Amino acid sequence: MVDAHQTFVIVGGGLAGAKAAETLRSEGFTGRVILICDERDHPYERPPLSKGYLVGKDERDSVFVHKPEWYAQADIELHLGQPVVHLDRAAKTVRLGDGTVIGYDKLLLATGAEPRRLDIPGTGFAGVHHLRRLAHAERLRQVLKALGRDNGHLVIAGAGWIGLEVAAAARGYGAEVTVVESEPTPLHRVLGPEIGQIFSDLHAEHGVRFHFGARLTEIAGQDGMVLAARTDDGDEHPAHDVLAAIGAAPRTALAEAAGLALVDRADGGGIAVDASLRTSDPDIYAAGDVAAAEHPWLGTRLRVEHWANALNEGPAAARAMLGQEVSYDRVPYFFSDQYDVGLEYSGWAPPGSYDQVVCRGDVGKREFIAFWLAEGRLLAAMNVNVWDVTETLQKLIRTGATPDPDALADPGVPLESLLPQS
Repeated sequence: MVDAHQTFVIVGGGLAGAKAAETLRSEGFTGRVILICDERDHPYERPPLSKGYLVGKDERDSVFVHKPEWYAQADIELHLGQPVVHLDRAAKTVRLGDGTVIGYDKLLLATGAEPRRLDIPGTGFAGVHHLRRLAHAERLRQVLKALGRDNGHLVIAGAGWIGLEVAAAARGYGAEVTVVESEPTPLHRVLGPEIGQIFSDLHAEHGVRFHFGARLTEIAGQDGMVLAARTDDGDEHPAHDVLAAIGAAPRTALAEAAGLALVDRADGGGIAVDASLRTSDPDIYAAGDVAAAEHPWLGTRLRVEHWANALNEGPAAARAMLGQEVSYDRVPYFFSDQYDVGLEYSGWAPPGSYDQVVCRGDVGKREFIAFWLAEGRLLAAMNVNVWDVTETLQKLIRTGATPDPDALADPGVPLESLLPQS
């Protein structure tokens, strides 16, 4: 039973944590809500860091989840620039970096993820970058402007979503870009070779050079400045700056030290939670990039590092903390913008899970929908420059539809007609 004398603590100042705090108040919780952020900025959304803000279309203030005054108005106690360094489950307390100890009745861990680091010589040079935080984006935005002005070279390690979005932004500023990727196509582990090649062609048309089947082995420089990036096949690429975009690791150190159940890195890592986002401790929950949740209808455990997951899991965890019945079963979703191409991906089709890819529309013009199927069942779909179809696509996926592949490929067949008839 929740009452006004209880204290709910949220660790993590990203989208999941901020939306959880908002939901606690909108659901009528009148106790203390304490939101602890290890960054000095108010909670913000991360997609603009590699999209609108990085390319210069959006202003800095547009990234924040709420205006700064909202927190006081909602009676949210905000601790900025303070990491939580210890969690004592027996005493039900957290200790901040400045020594402050805060007690909780319910605790939400929304600690997010951090960029994976390049473990090679030369990463200490000033021109080596990561992109995860607002401060990173602010710095990188200025770097890309300077590279474009001076005809400078950016080498990107990794052709995932962040690597490709930054490549597009860098080309927009006029910088020379080389992407080094160990797989044979961009986004290979997400989209497979069939669709990954489309993004290779897209970026090549905009002047991006790819070096596939290779890894960076050294960043060479002089007097603290980057001069080149070397790969394991003996090539050397001129570089003034290098971006490491080789993925992110869930920030589980706090949970691990406290003895909470975790998921092996080989299985995606993260804090293990059930469908209500509850951890192995009944008074502790986890949401967002750090949470590996049991998915009710997919029948597996998922950790999803995307905006929509943080947007929806934070509120779901808040409702579960309030004692409401929660079963988080949303269809995984993400989006990306690169040059004049926008896309939305719904579903879950990891490598090896599908046996057929079907496309509807004009792939050459990059106006199409791709479908991933396994034994006829639709696992995932991605609409590229085709809009207002996500809801129908998610219904098809959620219902376990087995549409005729020829009908899937035919733009003349309405998607709604492929839904199973009740």
